[in-house]
Amino acid sequence: MAKQNNQLSTGAKAGIGAGIAAIAAAAGAFYFYGSKHSAQHRKQMKGWMIKAKGEVVEKLETMKDVSETAYDKAVTQVMDKYKKLKNIDPAEVTALAADLRRHWKNISSPAPKRKAIRAKKVK
Repeated sequence: MAKQNNQLSTGAKAGIGAGIAAIAAAAGAFYFYGSKHSAQHRKQMKGWMIKAKGEVVEKLETMKDVSETAYDKAVTQVMDKYKKLKNIDPAEVTALAADLRRHWKNISSPAPKRKAIRAKKVK
């Protein structure tokens, strides 16, 4: 009996990676520009927070399957690292972690379909 090859092709891996990156970018865009509190989010953002979010995205890009538990685990791992730093308030780290976890539904839901724009006829 022949062995089955369960490995993904390079194209499939690239497609999965691109999909995850697109999801992460959409989540970031929603956080900063789509929610009703987006102006407040942009004011509150600090440099370490941007770096932490980037690290979460990097962890997601390396995963084969992205589920809610895997996402939560990635957030926890990154936030544990930032809690150990002296110059960052642990309450801010906890708040960022909670905020990231709240956005799972936005990340996991498919993007809404856009309506076609029709050109108006000029007489």
